[in-house]
Amino acid sequence: MANWSVYIILCSDGTLYTGISNNLERRMQQHASNQGAKYFRGREPRELVYVENGHDRSSASQREAEIKRLKRNEKELLLKSNQNQIHSLSIEKQISA
Repeated sequence: MANWSVYIILCSDGTLYTGISNNLERRMQQHASNQGAKYFRGREPRELVYVENGHDRSSASQREAEIKRLKRNEKELLLKSNQNQIHSLSIEKQISA
């Protein structure tokens, strides 16, 4: 099933966190309440800045790994690209605890 998303969150320290989920709204709530990734210990999620939909579990994992290997400037170009489907979301892009 192609219901997995790859996403990027801008963190309080300016870093970009990349992850995957089959329920993006639930995952954002987990990150906001410190029940998500260990990466957010010592930094806070600020804003959902990138979403890429239409993956199955396997392709989402592969795409996540590809994005994580990108350099910062390449990730910033990705955020501005047509691949970014964030504008089509109805969930809250600002993450608040």
